[in-house]
Amino acid sequence: MEDEAKAKGNAAFSAGRFEEAIQHFSDAISLAPTNHVLYSNRSAAYASLHRYSEALTDAQKTVELKPDWAKGYSRLGAAHVGLGNVEAAVSAYEKGLEYDPANEGLKSGLSDAKAAAARAKPSGASPFGQIFSGPDVWSKLAADPTTRGYLQQPDFMKMMREVQKNPNMINMYLQDQRMMNVLGVLLNVKMRAGGDDMEREMGAPEAEAESTKRSAELEKKAPEPEPEPEPMEVTDEEKAAKEKKAEAQKEKEKGNAAYKKKDFETAIAHYTKAMELDDEDVSYITNRAAVYLEMGKYDECIKDCDKAVERGRELRSDFKMIARALTRKGTALVKLAKTSKDFDIAIETFQKALTEHRNPDTLKKLNDAERAKKELEQQEYFDPKIADEEREKGNEFFKQMKYPEAVKHYTEALKRNPKDPKVYSNRAACYTKLGALPEGLKDAEKCIELDPTFTKGYTRKGAVQFFMKEYEKALQTYQEGLKHDPNNQELQDGVRRCVEQINKASRGDLTPEELQERQAKAMQDPEIQGILTDPIMRQVLVDFQENPSAAQKHLKNPQVMHKIQKLVNAGIVQMK
Repeated sequence: MEDEAKAKGNAAFSAGRFEEAIQHFSDAISLAPTNHVLYSNRSAAYASLHRYSEALTDAQKTVELKPDWAKGYSRLGAAHVGLGNVEAAVSAYEKGLEYDPANEGLKSGLSDAKAAAARAKPSGASPFGQIFSGPDVWSKLAADPTTRGYLQQPDFMKMMREVQKNPNMINMYLQDQRMMNVLGVLLNVKMRAGGDDMEREMGAPEAEAESTKRSAELEKKAPEPEPEPEPMEVTDEEKAAKEKKAEAQKEKEKGNAAYKKKDFETAIAHYTKAMELDDEDVSYITNRAAVYLEMGKYDECIKDCDKAVERGRELRSDFKMIARALTRKGTALVKLAKTSKDFDIAIETFQKALTEHRNPDTLKKLNDAERAKKELEQQEYFDPKIADEEREKGNEFFKQMKYPEAVKHYTEALKRNPKDPKVYSNRAACYTKLGALPEGLKDAEKCIELDPTFTKGYTRKGAVQFFMKEYEKALQTYQEGLKHDPNNQELQDGVRRCVEQINKASRGDLTPEELQERQAKAMQDPEIQGILTDPIMRQVLVDFQENPSAAQKHLKNPQVMHKIQKLVNAGIVQMK
């Protein structure tokens, strides 16, 4: 019975019936509560419905039941990305790669999560974070009749404390109408419920001026002079050793000067002399290795680096010095690499260097080596003829509605020929059928990147964005495609469907459920957040409510009108 319920869940998921899939997987879990695969599948279904909180819970259960199963960490990373916790997503993907370093899904997820983290603000905080940390948050909520009663609800207070502690968690609670009302009160925006108009009471933020000055003078007593220590006696051996070290440092400085002048032979002579004078400073060895590297004498460089690591461990030298030697060795190995397999030892050396010291330069060299290895593998694997055969196999499975099998063959075709836009378009269609919308969007965008005139790429991308209910983005995609093929019926139909959905918000035709969903989704859009927290736009919205003559002037500003239209399309405001 467990297998039957699981099979039904898989079939429903493949058909895009995610609610039904969740029910079947839940039935299977009740029969086999320790089966990690069932929790993983249900997590994927929740994620496809953008119910990332439930997806995260199931992903965590998957990892708990099977900690060494890499796919569980892929589910965990995807859920964290959906919730906006990109740092947690990066950690999840990296953990999964520890168990399966060659997993392409984890690598792709890690790359996307890192890119999202890089795009985030330096502080990593939500734009709404400041409004939850003000001193008058609770007084505002207590004064408003809409939110006053919430303060007596334990679950609401818990939710508020979590958002105050971590503003990024607000995305988890935007489906809760109470949180939408709280945002309205704190932003001086009254959210309209389904069927009602939305009013604006945008007040200028209260000026806060607070200045505190403190002056104090501390008297310090001059410390009493301490008797100078008696000079230590130095033996002749110690004196000679000290002189040798000083001479070695001078040789090193001469070597550095010669290196800067690109007088490499002279630099090597000075570093070698320094090594002879003082064998307890491995920097002389690593510096000579750097010269050999610059000269293209990679084998000599590697020998010096190995010697520096060995001697450094004997002397218990600074771990940064060991890392430097390993990094230079890895760089020399990359220079010597001729096949993809040659990069393996270089990558391993960079990884060892990072265990000694996590230096950004070493990390970049590691990433570059991994990228070069992958590119070389693709070149070695490149075969357009086999790629065409795999694409045809994928097409046959697609016609039979066996989408997972089709994806497998399309993926193999792309490995054989990664520059074929048609294969990306076909795989995007498969991902869309499977409900894997982020993957479908990524393939459609790659298709357009490879061939901007291939209109099928625009129909694929527009369809994915439409299913994700990103109607404005889908409209832009369809319109961009029509520039290349103005008579394309599929693109024209896409434009019509998008306009119909966008106009629903303008006319106020959305159901209360649709309105709440659209508002919650909009509140996660950085552009919408920026508009609502922009003091200038807040004043504009006040004028629309209270000063019609001033509002007419705003209508003449294209940028202002564009932002207002964004709010209308998102269901935040309604124009009368």
